[in-house]
Order: sequence, then structure tokens, then C-alpha cells
Amino acid sequence: MFNVLLVIYLLAAVGVIGLVLIQQGKGADMGASFGAGASNTVFGASGSGNFLTRMTAVFATVFFVISLALGNMSTHKSDAQGVDVSQGQFIEKTKNNSESSPSSESDEIPQ
Repeated sequence: MFNVLLVIYLLAAVGVIGLVLIQQGKGADMGASFGAGASNTVFGASGSGNFLTRMTAVFATVFFVISLALGNMSTHKSDAQGVDVSQGQFIEKTKNNSESSPSSESDEIPQ
């Protein structure tokens, strides 16, 4: 599941980057008044901006939702991941006792 979401996350990121690079800026309409307006005929006269804007919003939404899901999945991983319970293998958690540490309270850092 994690790997599938990671692949979709990568495709959404590449999609957002590609769609942003394809879109024209706000000042690109100025060229149409000088005879360069024939470049917008692929998506129709005014349809390219609307279509590309919607697709960018869809890819960005997918990117953010999967980003939150992957972050949630990576922080809530269990400690027993990869342990086969049917074989009787368990992970024991030990407490960190200060008695077992080699340093004592009277140790000072040499300067």
C-alpha cells in the first residue's frame, strides 16, 4: 500500500510540474493582438486556460492528500513490523535504566 501511494505521489508531482510549465502567464495574451493568437487553437479559443487550471488543481489536491496519508502512515508504523508472530519471535522493549550507564553523577567534562 505504501509503495503504491509513493508511485501515485511521484506521478502527481510530475503532473503538477508539467502542467505548471505548460500554462501561459497572464501577460501571454498580449501577443494575440499582434497576430500570434493561433497558438491557442489546440484546446479552443479560451478553453486551454480553464482545462489546464482545473487539471493543475486536481493534481495538486491529489498531491496534498497523498502527502498527508504518507506522512500519517510513516509516523504510525508499528514497532513489530516484519516480526513473524506465528514463529514465536517477539521484540522485547527494555527500559533505559540510569544504573546501567557507566557514567556517574560526579563525572565532569574536562576542559
